[in-house]
Amino acid sequence: MIYTVVFIILIGFIVYAFVLMKPKPVKQIPNHWHNLLLENVLFYKRLTLANQKIFRNRIALFLAEINIDGVNTTIDDLDKILIASSAIIPVFGFNQWSYNNLSGIIVYPDSFNKDLQFSDMDKDRKILGMVGTGRYEKQMILSKKAIRLAFNNKTDKHNTPVHEFVHLLDKMDGETDGVPEYFLGKEFIQPWLELMHTEMESINNDTSDIRKYGGTSQAEFFAVASEYFFERPKLFKQKHPELYKMLSLCFQQPKQS
Repeated sequence: MIYTVVFIILIGFIVYAFVLMKPKPVKQIPNHWHNLLLENVLFYKRLTLANQKIFRNRIALFLAEINIDGVNTTIDDLDKILIASSAIIPVFGFNQWSYNNLSGIIVYPDSFNKDLQFSDMDKDRKILGMVGTGRYEKQMILSKKAIRLAFNNKTDKHNTPVHEFVHLLDKMDGETDGVPEYFLGKEFIQPWLELMHTEMESINNDTSDIRKYGGTSQAEFFAVASEYFFERPKLFKQKHPELYKMLSLCFQQPKQS
């Protein structure tokens, strides 16, 4: 009898776990998303029509899975679309990707400090985005101003939310160390390290057009170079052909129109 009860409990647990793991249903995608994406997301605009449809489905799934909450700011459709686009851009080359190391995103109106304070009275409000740790594990904190700026300026090489999502990808192998072992085969790790260290040296010697923050650590180099890769792919390929090849391999990016 006791084995029967244990078996029933076990089956019940498996069913419960399956329900929890089952993706949330995606609501019908609003028609106006297409125009918003065309107007604001250059990556989307460059895609083929078939890939644009896939991209819309991917951002809808992301928004069904991840909670986005604003603190002292309103989150509208455009904010959600820009955040979701930032999440999908780096992983668009992978089918059915899910950020299992992210449960929610907190959006502040502007920059904040290391204590996550953002009022005008708080000092050192220089942070525009970060991946949470400790009590904020599996959370991302973003500045709404930085989100909008990332997509308003289509000629720079900077995108704060994409930067933070790349940190999450970097973290997939257990460490945020700038070495994307989860995505690159072992045979490419050493070439990547050599390329990265050479370019970091150039950054710190003011002989690189990759922004200086990329020279502060391996993790920041990977995120900063990835921003450039996605924001200005043609220029990045021209200026940094070897890095471009390595990041293309890492992110498995599709052909664009």
